[in-house]
Amino acid sequence: MILIAPARAESLATASDLRLHVGGAESNVATHAAALGLESAWVGAVGDDVLGERVRREVARHGAGVHWVTVDPGAPTGVYFKDPGHGVLYYRRGSAASRMRPDSIASVPLERAGVVHVSGITPALSPSCAALMDSVVDRVSAGEALLSFDVNHRPALWSGDDAAPTLLGLARRADLVFVGLDEAECLWGCGTPAEVREAIPAPRRLVVKDGAVGATEFERQGDGSDAAEFVPAIPTEVVEPVGAGDAFAAGYLVALLNGADAAARLAAGHERARLVLLSTSDFIPDEPE
Repeated sequence: MILIAPARAESLATASDLRLHVGGAESNVATHAAALGLESAWVGAVGDDVLGERVRREVARHGAGVHWVTVDPGAPTGVYFKDPGHGVLYYRRGSAASRMRPDSIASVPLERAGVVHVSGITPALSPSCAALMDSVVDRVSAGEALLSFDVNHRPALWSGDDAAPTLLGLARRADLVFVGLDEAECLWGCGTPAEVREAIPAPRRLVVKDGAVGATEFERQGDGSDAAEFVPAIPTEVVEPVGAGDAFAAGYLVALLNGADAAARLAAGHERARLVLLSTSDFIPDEPE
């Protein structure tokens, strides 16, 4: 999507200096992973408009492949606004991305990937996007690729009551799950990382993020037990938090693919997330737009 955000951490109600960026959970992960040296590609859809062209150009400029991005001549590119301190505003109903369906990715060789990363935002966009997610999970589960799922509940798109069963079902089918403790409390009534693991026992790895406190990884061992590792967050003066979870996921995934242990994986996630917390952009603050 196109992201419009104040240049500084101030409300949209009073901000006069706004910047045009590119954002979106999966494309964020792909570009952060590319910046860390991993070959990555973003699969999505944009409108046949100047904003869609900008999205493809910027994602490619940040290192992620866009050869599987489709252009829909009958729908616009999605847009969202960041309102620092007040969340986000989405304008993506009827967008090109919301019209994606299972056959939209029929030619994408998901089975050949090392990791396929998906987000709980996608099934909230439309019934056809929910069907798309089921198709992705089915295809990846049948192959050798690791299925990574970020719960990413967005209340602006659907309520907790509506989202809870769908997101829990997807999480239980993944190999690796990222979820915020606040999300898990809202969706499933979990108050601790251990309670989240009880709710989501199936994935081999589960990462529970607790904001400025830190993150806990649960990893199933050969005997069926869990090894738990906690790494505190890096103290940071937060400018705007949206997008930091995607950066965390990318840092963690790259470390995982490079053979790092649990503590190093979590530390890599924190290091990447910190860079985004210092900016109103979803990308790295020292990279020019």
